[in-house]
Amino acid sequence: MISDRRQFIQAAGLVAGYALLPGLAFAGKDNDGFINLEARPGKMPLLGKGKPLTGVWGYQGTSPGPQIRVRQGDEVKVRLINKLPQPTTIHWHGVRIVNAMDGVPGLTQEAVQPGKSFEYVFTAPDAGTYWYHSHSRTWEQMARGLYGALIVEEKDKPAFDRDITLVVDDWRLTREGKIHEESFGLLREWAHGGRVGNWLTVNGQEQPEIPLYEGERVRLRLINVCNASILSLGMTGLDPVVIAYDGQPVQPAALGGNPFGISPAQRIDLVVDVRAKAGGGALLAFEDNQVLELAKFTIRTPSSPVAGFGGKIARLPDNPLPDFAPAGAMEVELKMEGGAMGAMRSVIYKGEKLAIGDLVKVKQIWALAGTAGLPEAPLFTARRGQSVIINMINDTAWPHPMHIHGFHYKVVESNAKPVEDAPWRDTELLLPRDRISLGFVADNPGKWLLHCHNLEHTAAGMITWFEVEA
Repeated sequence: MISDRRQFIQAAGLVAGYALLPGLAFAGKDNDGFINLEARPGKMPLLGKGKPLTGVWGYQGTSPGPQIRVRQGDEVKVRLINKLPQPTTIHWHGVRIVNAMDGVPGLTQEAVQPGKSFEYVFTAPDAGTYWYHSHSRTWEQMARGLYGALIVEEKDKPAFDRDITLVVDDWRLTREGKIHEESFGLLREWAHGGRVGNWLTVNGQEQPEIPLYEGERVRLRLINVCNASILSLGMTGLDPVVIAYDGQPVQPAALGGNPFGISPAQRIDLVVDVRAKAGGGALLAFEDNQVLELAKFTIRTPSSPVAGFGGKIARLPDNPLPDFAPAGAMEVELKMEGGAMGAMRSVIYKGEKLAIGDLVKVKQIWALAGTAGLPEAPLFTARRGQSVIINMINDTAWPHPMHIHGFHYKVVESNAKPVEDAPWRDTELLLPRDRISLGFVADNPGKWLLHCHNLEHTAAGMITWFEVEA
């Protein structure tokens, strides 16, 4: 396997503007208005030009799959065509979607069998940066490349010269550049930090030079699609300003040269003003004890006038999320247990209480609220429109990015301290021993998943669901 840390970090790539680099071709519609996404094997130059191609699973055979761009309020119509040797589905991550289209096999739909298809039809209610990915054997299918970007543009598009999507993934490859299949499902990884790769890419590309142009204002949309890796990223030569988390606008805030963390499934939107002159440069870097280059931006003279950055960066328009009021909210307790160095001794699995030794045998070594794996009964049932607070306790030795399907929420309390003006999110990282309270309005009826987005943790038991009455 490739093991050199610098090799791992330096295998990265970006897309500039709307240039259609491999893996970021835009999705086109069929005559019936559907976007056809074929989940099928393909070949990608993950190791770089002139190197052996890597066999992946992707939509249209590429990873990332075609970028889907729609306008806020548009109807989205996608036909999944399964040409894989396994059943699969598509989950539309971060979208406040109608429940039947959420893509969770066994909960909202049946898995799409090889050779079959399924049609997803939904409205995109919120502008922002979202993504789509497999939700069947997710720990394997995503590690093979089954994901893509879903960008919902504002009704009135903000004044940026360019809008660039950056999909960050780590792959576990052999020295020959093949997916390391023998390591799928390793118990020691499921019990520890999950599957961490040894080859990092952005938009499926090996490290390129990316042109930026003097005087332009650029929007960068970063998506972490790694199975388990929590990334600490930084920029040199540019001063990024945060404008959104997980698709939801925030008051623009300069990072001031500080690195920014992004856990699996999270997104962050940045704005950069290109103040350097032609011939200059800038870096996107991974920061892990030292700054290692991911991609180089080269500054060029624009061939045509740019809108530029003459004015202040305005806050993006807020999405129509329901107001959350903590007073009178239903409170739900959710304790996370298990994993290596954990104190879990027994929990419920498939309706039966099992000791840790028996849980290890069935590879269910994490639990939520005393249950490993998806339970038959919901964690809770809420009335439609009811405010809910989930009090999460991470009683483990490992971090967990917790994702709630179908909703966005706010952290209202963190480690016994109230939190004011927290951003809306759909994935929140809980560090070991953290205690965090998440608040949202249960206004979307259906059966909704709640799980750790460390995909090996999900597979090994850290998954549950709740119901919102119609």
